[in-house]
Amino acid sequence: MNDLRAERLQVMLSPEELAAIDDFRFRHRMPTRAAAVRELLRFGLDAAGVDAAAGVKSSSYGVFGRGPDGHMQEDPESGTED
Repeated sequence: MNDLRAERLQVMLSPEELAAIDDFRFRHRMPTRAAAVRELLRFGLDAAGVDAAAGVKSSSYGVFGRGPDGHMQEDPESGTED
């Protein structure tokens, strides 16, 4: 296990909250629910003005790459997002 992720956090969610996380995960091609939750937590911490840069981004562990502008990759031939 990664030393930076030695703590486990249990969270109870409503079916609607879980569906929203799953929708986010699949829309952004994230490999796991945990990766999606970490990314959403990072977004929330950033929005609240908390420096979350001390940790490692979940995108560093993803199986799919992400573009510099977020979760969408640009198609190199057409210049459009896929």
